Amino acid sequence: MRVIQDKYDKKKIQTLPCIHFEGRIIVVFTERETDKAVDYLMQQPILGFDTETRPAFKKGQMHQVALLQVATHDTCFLFRLNKTGLTDSVVRLLEDKSITKVGLSLQDDMRALNQRRAFEPGTYVELQKEVKDIGIEDNSLQKIYANLFGKKIAKGQQLSNWEADILSEAQQRYAATDAWACIKIHEEVKRMKETKDFFVEKINTISQ
Repeated sequence: MRVIQDKYDKKKIQTLPCIHFEGRIIVVFTERETDKAVDYLMQQPILGFDTETRPAFKKGQMHQVALLQVATHDTCFLFRLNKTGLTDSVVRLLEDKSITKVGLSLQDDMRALNQRRAFEPGTYVELQKEVKDIGIEDNSLQKIYANLFGKKIAKGQQLSNWEADILSEAQQRYAATDAWACIKIHEEVKRMKETKDFFVEKINTISQ
């Protein structure tokens, strides 16, 4: 019987081996590239979603969402929204109700994307709700992934400049990993619900 924790110890994460997306990463700069990328994504059965925004280090300073990353099992498109805006094609994808689209803290992502252009979000799977169904109380992608897979998603690029002219390889890999990990978590939780081959250990005394 497999054992998972209701709350994963963040100190333990640092001891875990790192995991990152090893598939194809395609950075999308133009409206034409966006159209082609969305056409491809609309043919996929499942997509992982995430966004990145340039961090603000001054009081009162705010930035619009700069990057939308959408992953399949083996390919991730990085839509540079700070260069293209929210195009008609991207809106079509965001409003779609037919494809399984998975993300974490999706309400925040949709609110941020709506600040670029108004749209009606389609059908999505919220991972925070999904993992609670099996007894996991954590809300962070890093903790949930570590709990389920015993590996660490590195967060070193989280506060980097997502509006840079060129995204570094490390930024691209970080962004793609977060979107791809959403698919992995969703599919593992679905498998666990079906097999019921796990036990949730209650951890109430560790420092979170």
